[in-house]
Amino acid sequence: MLNRRHIRIKVMQTLYAFNGTESDDLKKDKKFLLHSLESMYDLYLVMLSLLIEVQKRAEDHLEKTQQKHLATKEEKNPNSKFINNALLQLLKNNETLNDEIKSRKLEYWYLDFEYVDIIFKAIKDSNIYKDYMMSSASGFNEDKSFVINIFTEIIAPNEKLFDYFEDKKLTWIDDLPIVNTSILKLLKKVKESSINAFFIPKLYKDIEDKTFAIELFEKSLLNRSKYNEEIALKTTNWDADRIANLDAVLLQMAICEFQKFPSIPVKVTINEYLEVAKEYSTPKSSSFINGILDKIVKEYTTNGKLNKMGRGLM
Repeated sequence: MLNRRHIRIKVMQTLYAFNGTESDDLKKDKKFLLHSLESMYDLYLVMLSLLIEVQKRAEDHLEKTQQKHLATKEEKNPNSKFINNALLQLLKNNETLNDEIKSRKLEYWYLDFEYVDIIFKAIKDSNIYKDYMMSSASGFNEDKSFVINIFTEIIAPNEKLFDYFEDKKLTWIDDLPIVNTSILKLLKKVKESSINAFFIPKLYKDIEDKTFAIELFEKSLLNRSKYNEEIALKTTNWDADRIANLDAVLLQMAICEFQKFPSIPVKVTINEYLEVAKEYSTPKSSSFINGILDKIVKEYTTNGKLNKMGRGLM
């Protein structure tokens, strides 16, 4: 589920939160990082379970409407297209997914059902819902497109959900865009024949990615003073207080990758941190970071200090 950029972002956030001096005992801080990464998976499951609960809420609403004492003909024979949505049914009946949610004790919506109601009402009031319910077209692709649209336009940007997650776990606010993007990618790839495990992807692509997260954090933190000295030499015309703290962290991490990760190409490192800077730091940060890293790479290349192995890694 996580890619290297996601991992870099979590390491950046942890280093930024730590924002202290090097420590000989990194167990506590490493545990915090790994817990933070694992917590993203919980948020992923909570967001998916919301789709399941919205479908159940729609089912309940339909049943109660049919049982009204003076139900109209339309209410007695309602349009069941939404509750029969093939993708929502796929999620609802996915035992592997539901077991994972239960085993992690993430059945939040049972107690906080009012948020399910909020999302259900927002969906029902939307043109996306009205157009879907009126459409004569049917099939898995149309159902999938509808779920993708309500997730993108209604669920992901919902401010009340944002506030809810902020109250539940502060780190989830930073994780929400990454998690929502991951869910959207899965929804776009899902097929009617997808196996149960499709919605339970591994948190890390492989063990190397988990190792990368730990080593990038540890090596960046343990060498922070040395990297700051290098940054200071390249920013003699800058007051240290004018350099955004987040920019300093990103520069430390990039220098760490230049020196301590021989298999990562220089261009990959630079591009990754420029993209992270554009998203998380100031408007001018990417240009500033690019200029500093360019100076460092040229100096390392001249002095033979660039620790890269293999062809094409420059």
